[in-house]
Amino acid sequence: MDMAKVSLGRIVAAALALGLLVPLAGCSDGDGAAEGKPAVIAPGKPGAKARTLSPEQAAKELPDDSPNAADRAYVRDMIEHHGQALTMSALAPDRASADGVKRLAERIAAAQKPEIGAMQGWAARNPAPSAAPGGHDHAAMPGMATEQQLAELAAARGPDFDRLFLTLMTAHHEGALKMTGEVLAAGNNAAVEEMANEVAATQSAEIHRMRAMG
Repeated sequence: MDMAKVSLGRIVAAALALGLLVPLAGCSDGDGAAEGKPAVIAPGKPGAKARTLSPEQAAKELPDDSPNAADRAYVRDMIEHHGQALTMSALAPDRASADGVKRLAERIAAAQKPEIGAMQGWAARNPAPSAAPGGHDHAAMPGMATEQQLAELAAARGPDFDRLFLTLMTAHHEGALKMTGEVLAAGNNAAVEEMANEVAATQSAEIHRMRAMG
């Protein structure tokens, strides 16, 4: 993404959203805001003065953050990825022996359930222009546990469950970080960028915690 454009766009968007429009008492300063009209003050680049824009001009300066293929693929895949984490975490209350593992599973579920909801809402608001041909292999996503691994986890109890849960969930989180890094490099949508940054921050912290527990 062009971070400079995104930053300016977010400043302008925030001003518009919050109603930070000031009526100009004097004459136009040459940037297009007419006398007595609402205006948006757009910060300039380092060393440059701020510009006074009309709401219409400010809207035109917003960068195009239309979702691209990387954004849509990330949201689609991460909903599935998070879903498996919830499946794994739901096994912990009856199988884990360590309280730390049980609490970790609770935190993972508490973080990822609302993230799934946010991503599903985004997907509903941003449908793909057309259905992609062919199916999608969710098992190929980085960090996803295999069906056999999930079966082994469900059959494990006590310390054996704790060890396997931490191993599989650490790999699962590392896969999510890989997916997040890819969309931050190739995506275009600001909302997806924000969701990806939240996933990266939360799961990085949880990886450190799991490694300390292992």
